[in-house]
Amino acid sequence: MNKKLVSLVILMSAVSACSTSPTGRNQLAFVSKDKLATMGTESFEQMKQEIPISTNQALINFVQCVADEITPNVSKEAHSGDWEVVLFDSPQINAFALPGGKIGVYTGILDVTENQDQLAAIMGHEVGHVIAEHSNERLSSNQAASGVQQLAGVLLGGQDEQVQKYSQAALGMGLQYGILMPYGRTHEKEADIIGQELMAKSGFRPEAAVDLWHNMAKLSDSAPMEFLSTHPSNETRIDKLTEHLAVTKPMFDSSTQKPKCYKPS
Repeated sequence: MNKKLVSLVILMSAVSACSTSPTGRNQLAFVSKDKLATMGTESFEQMKQEIPISTNQALINFVQCVADEITPNVSKEAHSGDWEVVLFDSPQINAFALPGGKIGVYTGILDVTENQDQLAAIMGHEVGHVIAEHSNERLSSNQAASGVQQLAGVLLGGQDEQVQKYSQAALGMGLQYGILMPYGRTHEKEADIIGQELMAKSGFRPEAAVDLWHNMAKLSDSAPMEFLSTHPSNETRIDKLTEHLAVTKPMFDSSTQKPKCYKPS
């Protein structure tokens, strides 16, 4: 590959960080918080128009109860206002949180979460993405990757057509598997840790985060290799969360909160 292009990739991979995550990791952050909040709110409003919203009041109360215990412990820097929580009527095993104080939970995830503590693990994880500004980092890293591709095209402009073709393909693979996908795995691992700490501070048993991923593992009959995935393997998550109990159990023990959110039978 062209030496200038190699230097460019190294330079872009080592771009000085604009911020630091709650776990002390350097991050790229090119997008303003106000812009992210606006984007999050607009996306949430669109989802409410496109996805059915549950009318099961017992389930809504359960989800809202867990959120009400967790969100007061989120730093005002992450979101200073009220949090809007919506239970979407969908079989998807999923939940999410968006900048701007938005939390979405799909009814399908409630089939996997056995109790308030496991739902708190899910919700804490999703809010953890917001706390760590992962959406900002993903947008920023994608912008950086796009810039590398565009500049590479300029640098390779004088090369043989076949050289350009294979060099661009190699660069694309390197960006995808060496930068963008590991960013995804790093975000998930970080959100797991932040979420477990958040749930423990809120009075939910941190061991439930481990139980949750055992439940998830039972649903993953043909998960892709971890290297080729944007998410860590279930085994990796279980090991890391179990190890982190040494930190989160004392947080739980010292919490003055005693949540009483009962999942409808």
